[in-house]
Amino acid sequence: MLSKHGMRLPIVGKFWLSIQQTLAILEADMRKLCHDPSELFTRMLQPVIWLLIFGQAMAKAVSIPTGTSSYLNYIAPGILAQSVLFIAIFYGIALIWEKDLGVVHKILVTPAPRLALVTGRGLAAGIRSLSQLVIIYLLSFFLGIDLRLDLPGLLGVIAMVMLSGTLFATFSLIIACIVKKRERFMGIGQVLTMPLFFASNALYPIDRMPEWLQTVSRFNPMTYQVDALRELMIHNQVSRFGLGVDFGVGLAVLVVLLLIAARIYPKILY
Repeated sequence: MLSKHGMRLPIVGKFWLSIQQTLAILEADMRKLCHDPSELFTRMLQPVIWLLIFGQAMAKAVSIPTGTSSYLNYIAPGILAQSVLFIAIFYGIALIWEKDLGVVHKILVTPAPRLALVTGRGLAAGIRSLSQLVIIYLLSFFLGIDLRLDLPGLLGVIAMVMLSGTLFATFSLIIACIVKKRERFMGIGQVLTMPLFFASNALYPIDRMPEWLQTVSRFNPMTYQVDALRELMIHNQVSRFGLGVDFGVGLAVLVVLLLIAARIYPKILY
């Protein structure tokens, strides 16, 4: 990689330049959000419905041993994870729109590495997901859910939400690069979100699942996301797999998805 003066950059210079390029993509996505924040408000309706209607109704109806004082305590982290999934998994449709408008063509002719392009977009989705965190915490407070509000817990939740939003958004970009059509993307996105959500521990413990579904759940990255959020959000809850495993699985899956997305990103044009 060459500098603007034509000299070859050292390794540290290359790394710093890649970070700057990633942040430039991130900033561009954030500017779009600032110009049209209505998407965030519409996305907030979903967790409100799940917690206020589904959560309270099921709290009266179910007798599943969840290890918490109430079913609402159990599913609040799962609803946050679901909200992050839903806001991130359809992120790829913006890439298809930009391809149709010719924006992607202009970005791809820049010298920025493909990895910086997809990482910047993924991080932007992770930041968008933080809006779901705010609404879930506000709802949980008014519903009397036993939230942890200590600084380590809050920072851990923010980190996991960012990680999960980036992960699922990168997955979404991969789908967009493969299907290339908005109609196909919407159909595939709907098909993928339900299995990811229901084949996790968001609504019920893994131990209560059939054996085959327990196996599927252990290969589902959302399971580890919910597992970490449950310890970080709710008092007296302990991660089933351990926070190190939960974050480690998320990071490993994210790295693999970023490498795949960076490789196929230019194929969105053809």
